[in-house]
Amino acid sequence: MYDGTEQDLLHLLASRAGISSDYYDIAGTLHVTSDDTRRAILSAMGFQVASVEALAQELLAWDEAPWQQPCDPTLILHQGYGPTQWAFRPTLAEGEESHVTVAWHLTDEKGTIIHREEAGPDLAPQEVRSLAGRRMIRFELPLVPDLTLGYYDLSVVTVGSTIATKGTLRVIVAPPHCYVPEEMARGGRVWGLAVQLYALRSQTNWGVGDFTDLSRLVEWAGQELGAGIIGLNPLHALKNSRPHHLSPYAPTSRLFLNELYIDLDRLPEYHTSPDAQRLRNSSEFQKELERVRTADLLDSEFVVKAKRTMLDLTYRQFLKDNYAGTEPSLEPTSARGWLLDRFIRDEGESLERFALFQVLEEERRLIELSPKLWPEWPVQYRTPGSPALREFARRHRKRVRFFQYMQWVAADQLRAAKSRAAQVHMTVGLYPDLALGSDRNGAEAWMLQDVLALGADCGAPPDAFAPQGQNWGFAPFHPLRLKSTGYRSFIELLRKTLRQGGAIRVDHVMMLFRLFWVPRGLSAEVGAYVQYPAEDLLRILALESTRARTLVIGEDLGTVPDYVREQLARYQILSYRVFYFERNGDGTCKAPSAYPDQSLAVVTTHDLPTLTGYWTGEDIRLRARLGLYVNEQAVQQALEERMRDRGQILAALQAAGLLPSGLSDQSDQVPAMTPALCRAIHAYLASSPAWIVLANLDDVIGEAMQMNLPGTVDAYPNWSRKLSLSLEELQRDERVQSLAAAVRALRPPTSTS
Repeated sequence: MYDGTEQDLLHLLASRAGISSDYYDIAGTLHVTSDDTRRAILSAMGFQVASVEALAQELLAWDEAPWQQPCDPTLILHQGYGPTQWAFRPTLAEGEESHVTVAWHLTDEKGTIIHREEAGPDLAPQEVRSLAGRRMIRFELPLVPDLTLGYYDLSVVTVGSTIATKGTLRVIVAPPHCYVPEEMARGGRVWGLAVQLYALRSQTNWGVGDFTDLSRLVEWAGQELGAGIIGLNPLHALKNSRPHHLSPYAPTSRLFLNELYIDLDRLPEYHTSPDAQRLRNSSEFQKELERVRTADLLDSEFVVKAKRTMLDLTYRQFLKDNYAGTEPSLEPTSARGWLLDRFIRDEGESLERFALFQVLEEERRLIELSPKLWPEWPVQYRTPGSPALREFARRHRKRVRFFQYMQWVAADQLRAAKSRAAQVHMTVGLYPDLALGSDRNGAEAWMLQDVLALGADCGAPPDAFAPQGQNWGFAPFHPLRLKSTGYRSFIELLRKTLRQGGAIRVDHVMMLFRLFWVPRGLSAEVGAYVQYPAEDLLRILALESTRARTLVIGEDLGTVPDYVREQLARYQILSYRVFYFERNGDGTCKAPSAYPDQSLAVVTTHDLPTLTGYWTGEDIRLRARLGLYVNEQAVQQALEERMRDRGQILAALQAAGLLPSGLSDQSDQVPAMTPALCRAIHAYLASSPAWIVLANLDDVIGEAMQMNLPGTVDAYPNWSRKLSLSLEELQRDERVQSLAAAVRALRPPTSTS
């Protein structure tokens, strides 16, 4: 039993659970973790911490935890690993180790046994323990060398013992780093365009950019502009309702896609459905469609309702055209029907549960007098896999399949856009985002309760941008549960995102190392960092990236310790460098040569002002109008700092020989952003050694308003602004062509052909 004061035991348990005792913020200020914060975070992790006795018991349980299972959950190794041991902890009677043998075999991912081995008798125990009346032995056994990349299941059993002990161990063999396209590894440099997909206008979409628009953008950018990459917002499934459920970074699930991006015109059953065509051709529908198509802001509620209604009618026609029989024994009668069945089978349990959650939400909205979130549902529906839910799924099989159908058509249309990128020889292709977390009241949180810490939020410590810190409201992954479950949820999340394109951006990539936890209901000021098994997560990311042949970019903005960037570089995860922030200690812009080659360089992001808005100070005036500054003096100070920043940019362009002809290097003489100045700033980035340079379409065509204004909910139309030009107009816009030519001159396109 552990002795010591309650504080001593609390600190010891917190340390073992990975709760940091202190941290330095971005300004270098030391923050010490309070005991109240330690206690709250430990409680969120499921520990009992109310008394000295409870703490002592938890510490004892911690020591005994490895002995509660015969094998560790996982063993993660680098390719080419040297002699390696794995631990097996059977229950043996006194002296049995002298005649007991241990037999094990390794199975690959296809279920094929690739190795068998036996050891013993007379195995040498490494440790002996008595636990709950059982005598337990720890043996260290050699792993077979030279396993190739991949996942293996090791099954082990004692032979000749009084009590047969069986165990399993997942062995993961990973490459030394993430995937990098061969052209880039040879020194090729890539440039491309970035866009929020929903913001694309076109003559054919339904008021929101869709996957067909994406394919057209890819074709134009790749063939005519020489772009090698298209940066995108997260494509995750959203509830698509304002104001809280529009952000691509707060999805209901990161495992599946946003139905808003489906183009119904590409579905054969849409065209053969009399009901769908009758509704589509009605004057009322056409009038509303024209309204949302020409509006400057996305009307997500109308679009999602219209598409859901049409998809429902289309799905009914799909069943008529491709299935026979009656529920629940519908059988496919066509290749298209079999394709859906195969998709459902391949996606497995996670798609079944996601679709089931959607049906449950629908039903609860009809039944309840007021909206209820899943933690408030009847208890039998709160946990996936319950007998009540299996019966519910059986009774609602047709509706469950409808949501599976929507994911199938969305995945198929995204895959077509990805294929188009390969056809036009883009070096990288699509580059979507992997959001940090998901809505705690959404499908993913319901599905992954066993590996989330629902009693905590994640966020960011105080910095210049948010002096009180930030609480993002997402339940963080529980690092101890992630490890104990073999990282299966993390692996699936990576696979689902990596398959979307040729690169992914990992939002807040520091979460692989540490995450700032905020006890539920408290302010971010009292939060603390929790450590994650970084080496394990990085090795898994490297393996999945290599298998998917997908480049990885890590969003490493904010409070980033040096060791994090060193590890990211070692795993060839590209650093994310934003021009606004790349400054020297004296405020001057870093020279292009100072950008690391293993990086992606971009002027701005969705959370920051556009280049035009930045130059004119529109973002400052907007925040002032919304009362986000403490007083008028703070507003004036921000405007003065912006004027100095503009001067630093002009000076940097002049030093690099890129200042446009006839333009002054005095910021007060350049009051507005011009196409020539925009080109010069992007040429500045393009002249750097960064592997990738992105140009936001917003910046290229001079948009003034940013996509998202952090710190606001309904005071600003976040995640709703569309581009001022349609896709058809963009293809004729001289500003886009000129910028592409300027950047291409500094980094000629590479080709896979």
